[in-house]
Amino acid sequence: MTALPRAARRVQATLHDLGVDAEVVELPDSTRTAPEAAAAVGCEVGAIVKALVFAGERPVLALVSGSNRADEDRLAAEAGGAVERATPDYVREHTGYAIGGVSPVGHPEPLTTLVDEDLLRHPVVWAAAGTPRCVFGIEPARLVEVTGGRVVRLAAAGG
Repeated sequence: MTALPRAARRVQATLHDLGVDAEVVELPDSTRTAPEAAAAVGCEVGAIVKALVFAGERPVLALVSGSNRADEDRLAAEAGGAVERATPDYVREHTGYAIGGVSPVGHPEPLTTLVDEDLLRHPVVWAAAGTPRCVFGIEPARLVEVTGGRVVRLAAAGG
């Protein structure tokens, strides 16, 4: 077995430090998009955590169910001010990860984190672990706890 990529090892170490009993796994197929991740993991698309970064007064991390599209107006209201999709450089600067591999944990500084209420419908959700092919499974309530996230409605009308 080959070692995990450096970014995935950082996620695994963070999970361990947080007391989360989850194993980061590297899959043979891409998990860059929610449908790809669901196919690779073998779960519903809704159980995939899309980690979306928005730029505003402070960076905002939105953890959105893979079956939903984030409502940016609702997200801005929950974040307390205007937000816009972050650039790849902004994402890397504030999360330490590239788009497609953004983990909910292991950032250089704490981020304002909003968690889509629809993720709580699943017994286990799957999140990126630092690269487009690394993921970890976690109970949604535990995800909320370890990210310091606030559970809110983020889905746009029609998903």
